[in-house]
Amino acid sequence: MLGRTLIAATALAAALAIPPALPDAGAAVRGAAVHGTVDLSNKDNGRTVGIRNGDRITVRLTAGRADGERWEWDGPQASSAAVLKRVDGRVSPGGDAVAHFRAQSTGTSALTAHRRCVVTRPGHRCPHVVVPSLFFGGNPRG
Repeated sequence: MLGRTLIAATALAAALAIPPALPDAGAAVRGAAVHGTVDLSNKDNGRTVGIRNGDRITVRLTAGRADGERWEWDGPQASSAAVLKRVDGRVSPGGDAVAHFRAQSTGTSALTAHRRCVVTRPGHRCPHVVVPSLFFGGNPRG
C-alpha cells in the first residue's frame, strides 16, 4: 500500500547517567570516560554513557534503505528534559535525524528515537510489525 507507514517496535535507546561528580576517569559507566562531547549513532543502540554537567551530546541517525522501502527516523528525544536539554534537532527529507543535547542536571535520562517504514516503490508493502495484545485480569470473554 503506497504511503503506508509502520512504527518499528524498537529503534535507538541510549541511557545517559550524569553523576554529581566522577571521582576519576575510570568511574564512568562501562569504563569509558567521556569529557566534553559524546557522539551517538545507530550503532549505539542500548549503550549507557556517563557524562558530566555541561557536556554536549550529538545524536546522528542514518535512515535505512532497502528495495522499495526506506526506514526513516523521527527526532531523538530525552526522557528527562531537566537532565538533558534538547538544544536543536532536525530530520532530513531522506529520513536521517540529528539532535543536540546539553547535560544540565544530575540524574539519568534516556535518549530515544523511532523508525518508520515508508514505501518508495509503487506496489511495495512494508513488512508488518505484529504486536500481541495484552490482557490483565478478569475474563476477556465476559
